[in-house]
Amino acid sequence: MTPTEIFDAVRRRWLANRPTFEADLLADDVAVEAPFAAPGRPTRIEGKQRVLEYTQASRARFPVRFIDCRNVVVHTTTDPEVIVVEYELVGTHTATGATASAPFIAVLRTRDGRLAHWREYQNTPAIAQAVGQA
Repeated sequence: MTPTEIFDAVRRRWLANRPTFEADLLADDVAVEAPFAAPGRPTRIEGKQRVLEYTQASRARFPVRFIDCRNVVVHTTTDPEVIVVEYELVGTHTATGATASAPFIAVLRTRDGRLAHWREYQNTPAIAQAVGQA
């Protein structure tokens, strides 16, 4: 898969209320980074199994159902295995019904058709506000 195809698969998973990644999308040595992660959250997770476990647990406890992934802009690079994606996730809080959105930027690197590295820059204050933790 290309980086854009992997992002599209991830977007479909978000909108289906599923964990971000599935095993067949990931390289065995995948690394997922969130340099601006909220306090108490890891900034780097390495290895397919650890990434899957973390994203499954995170999805299960995150009180938001994503309803849209909009304003998607894919920037290609000189490396065909790397893209930069701007996007905005829109979700509804499952307890309050409030809808909110937050912008993101992700850098995806693939290797042999699988995701090798995902670095996501999150608007942590917007996410905290959306889930009622601001």
